[in-house]
Amino acid sequence: MRHHGFASRIAAAASAFALAASTLGAAPVSAQERPADLTELPPVPTDYQPPKTAWGDPDISNSYQVEYLNNTRILFQRPAEYGDRFWQTDEEFARRLDAAERSDSNFTQANETGIGAGGTQGLADWVKTSPFAKRTSMLVSPADGQLPPFTPQAKALHESGRSGWVPGIDYDWVSDFDSWDRCVSRGFPASMYPFRYNNGIRVFQSPGYVTIYLEMLGNRVIPLVANREAAQRRHWPAQTEAWLGNSVGWWEGNTLVVETTNIKSGDSATHDHYARNGSPLNIATQAVPPYNTIPTSKQARTVERLTMTGPDSLMHELTYTDPEVFTAPWTTRVEWIRDDDYTFFEYACHEGNRMPRDYITASRAKRRDIAAGLVDPNAPDDRANWARIFDRDPAVQPPPEAPGAQAAPAPAPAPAPTRGS
Repeated sequence: MRHHGFASRIAAAASAFALAASTLGAAPVSAQERPADLTELPPVPTDYQPPKTAWGDPDISNSYQVEYLNNTRILFQRPAEYGDRFWQTDEEFARRLDAAERSDSNFTQANETGIGAGGTQGLADWVKTSPFAKRTSMLVSPADGQLPPFTPQAKALHESGRSGWVPGIDYDWVSDFDSWDRCVSRGFPASMYPFRYNNGIRVFQSPGYVTIYLEMLGNRVIPLVANREAAQRRHWPAQTEAWLGNSVGWWEGNTLVVETTNIKSGDSATHDHYARNGSPLNIATQAVPPYNTIPTSKQARTVERLTMTGPDSLMHELTYTDPEVFTAPWTTRVEWIRDDDYTFFEYACHEGNRMPRDYITASRAKRRDIAAGLVDPNAPDDRANWARIFDRDPAVQPPPEAPGAQAAPAPAPAPAPTRGS
């Protein structure tokens, strides 16, 4: 990653949500355990009773992290090996657990001295205890775990967009970079998904408001109303937009429902950087479309449902609808893990962000050297690495052998034990 923040941490919506809910299953169950039918996704259980705030709302104000999802490689879109299964088999889960234990072991070795010596990141414990760790993807609708196709117009804009992640483009001005390159916004709902680092979330509550504080680039102050009808009256006029949109929430039992409209519209193909959007999915979330150039129309909206499923877990469901960009709505389900010891570090992204300037300088120098015959214009472009989804879930199959590697020789048989050994 180029962002220096890396150093700080290694219808409308109602009809769309109804469509997604019909895909997720109808009969509630008492727990979020893996069902016998691995192609079934039960609804989020609502039987846990969280404590109440002093003014009577369900108390969900905790520190959470989604770092474990990132480290476990529960990808955004489902690997093809899982097919239509929402859940892993026992064999697949055993590989996921083995990978988590190896990750914890590496963490321990890296901290044999100094702060954290002898500790682990706790990844394997979460994998062992959370049913979510048996899930095959964050995306749950469509049922195949793949994003719906782009509309033809959106596909053209996505492929012609410009950002720091697109191979083959030249850089001359800020309009050649996306909102994340420029430390403006990760986009929405991209900001709500696990990234490769800085995966902390804090929820604060006060009478009439819920605030979601994100460790990386973004805070959401959500006013509360009585119901969805009241929320629609509370939304901003259509011409007013924000990077994270206009969110209004209400309680349905112990579930906080949040509807977000007025998301910054635009695309990444325009040369007017004021008219550019923040991509609704960000390349730093594993297994999303490449480039950071997905457009956003004025019809874009989300419906989120936040439900505490136990004292240490909150399920975050999000349905995204943008009929000008995606041919159908899509829905994700992500577990937020309560972690009161999670430490937030300042994400001072803009300060010292030399990336756009350096890319422009290097791009102009390359073009100058090509014109002078000093550089091969057909030399490989390392940005091509970002043109494909390269993240791998280690649970779907044994890790591939490194290129040129040879199998280790079998260990010599142990000597036969002697009497008294």
